[in-house]
Amino acid sequence: MTALTLTPVRVRARRPLGVTIAAGLLALVVLAAALAPLLAPYAPDTIDLSASLAGTSGDHLLGTDASGQDLLSRVLYGARTSLIAPLLLLAVAALLGVTLGVLAAWRGGWVDAFVSRLTDVMYAFPGLLFTVLIIAVFGTGMTTSVLALGLAYTPTVAKYTRSLALSEARKPYVDAYRVQGMGGARICAFHLVPNLGRAVTGYLVVLFGEALMSLATLSYLGFGAQPPSSDWGLMVQEGQAAVVQGALLPALVPGTAIAAVVVSFNVVGVWAADRLGRQG
Repeated sequence: MTALTLTPVRVRARRPLGVTIAAGLLALVVLAAALAPLLAPYAPDTIDLSASLAGTSGDHLLGTDASGQDLLSRVLYGARTSLIAPLLLLAVAALLGVTLGVLAAWRGGWVDAFVSRLTDVMYAFPGLLFTVLIIAVFGTGMTTSVLALGLAYTPTVAKYTRSLALSEARKPYVDAYRVQGMGGARICAFHLVPNLGRAVTGYLVVLFGEALMSLATLSYLGFGAQPPSSDWGLMVQEGQAAVVQGALLPALVPGTAIAAVVVSFNVVGVWAADRLGRQG
């Protein structure tokens, strides 16, 4: 009699409906931003005072602002800045934060104490206030805002990376490389940091929505993107005056875009961080 061998079947976990919807929305936003020159019915800076604060119509599907600029066109072009700027911000924070976190965990001692105190001091200042102080010194603009917020997010990434690196540095493979005569810098660069990649990437995805909101807030306050940019935060600020006149679309359209993208990134980010954390 032949024994039957049962082969375990891996059941692929179903993606939650909310995550699927959020991911689909983000994919549409990215696609719309990439194809903005083809999809936008007008140039984003085209002014038509005769169509000032026009409502939705065949000529202007989402209406116009006070200058008669088509809101659909501006939102499509503004998606580029609103999506790329947070990526650059998080790249700055990841470069500095991962370096500091791994350095603190690997060296320990006074280096760890110094990095910990440095991040604590940066935490003592609210992130937005710290950013505004830097902008006050170096001037307004999207480039300054990205760099300033990158520095503001650095201690968050550094603390998270340090907590991961402390446990990773105790694993047997690290001692094996040391026995082989491999230097600490090489072990960290080619083995330890790559092994932290999944968890850190998941954490950065979670931070993306917050970074987008922070940049939109700076643009709304006048510290970030400057006219004639079609950045979403700046569009909300420019459309605020029209609300008093009963025209809600100039502020509502970009505000809704910000809210939808931030919520979608939070939903997808939490799910992705959980999956990447388990796989790591």
